[in-house]
Amino acid sequence: MGNENSYNPHISVDCVVFGFDGEKLKVLLTERTIEERTELTNNKKMPGSVIFNDEDLDDAASRVLNELTGLKNIYLSQFKSFGNPSRTSNPRDIHWLEKTTRLKIGRIVTVPYVALIKIDRKIVLNAADTSVNWYDVNEIAHMHLAFDHNEIIRNGLEHIRHRLDLEPHLLFELLPRKFTISQLRALYDVVNQTRSDVRNFQKKVAQMTYLVMLEEVEEGVPHRAARLYKYKRKNP
Repeated sequence: MGNENSYNPHISVDCVVFGFDGEKLKVLLTERTIEERTELTNNKKMPGSVIFNDEDLDDAASRVLNELTGLKNIYLSQFKSFGNPSRTSNPRDIHWLEKTTRLKIGRIVTVPYVALIKIDRKIVLNAADTSVNWYDVNEIAHMHLAFDHNEIIRNGLEHIRHRLDLEPHLLFELLPRKFTISQLRALYDVVNQTRSDVRNFQKKVAQMTYLVMLEEVEEGVPHRAARLYKYKRKNP
C-alpha cells in the first residue's frame, strides 16, 4: 500500500476529534494553505482523506489520523456515512483533495469517526503547509468548513452524547489523567448541554466504582485546592 494508484478516490474517512480544555469542548481542525490560481486559500477541515482499495475502514481512520496529526492509540467510533452528491460541488474543496492525493476526484462518500483525546496530546504535522488548531464546538456553527464538515461535526456530537449514555467511562478519554470532580462535572455538562446540580452530581459520582480518590490536591490554583481523582480501567 501507499502509492497513489492504490487509493480509492470515491471513499474517504474523516475524524471528528474532540478534546476538553477544562471548560469547553473543542474540535481539532486541520488547515492547509493551497495555491488556487493567484490566491492562497486556507481550508479548514477535519482530519481525513481517501482510503486504500485494500484497506479496512477502521484501519483507514487510524492511519489517516496518524498521518495527519501523529496521534496513535486513539478511541475511534464510526458513525453514519455522508454521500450527498452536493458535498463535492465546491471546486475549492475538490482542488484541495486532488492536490493532496494527486488523484482525479469525482463523487466521494465519506465515513466519519469520532475520536476522543486528551487535549494536551502532542500533535505532529508532516507537511509544511499544514497547521492544526482547536475550536470551541459552539464556534463551528459560525464557520465555513470544507465539504459538509459542519454537518458531520454536529452529527458527531450527537453520536458521542449517545455513546456516553451507554458508556459513561468514555468521558475519561477527554479528561487529564488526574482530575477534580468539578472538571468531571464541567465536561459532563458541556457534552450534554446541561447544568448539573452539584449535590445530584455528587450522588452520581458516588456510584462510579471506577473512580479512585487520590491523596493529592490541585496545585497552583487561586482557590481552595480540590481533591484529585483518577479513572481505574476495568480489567479485560
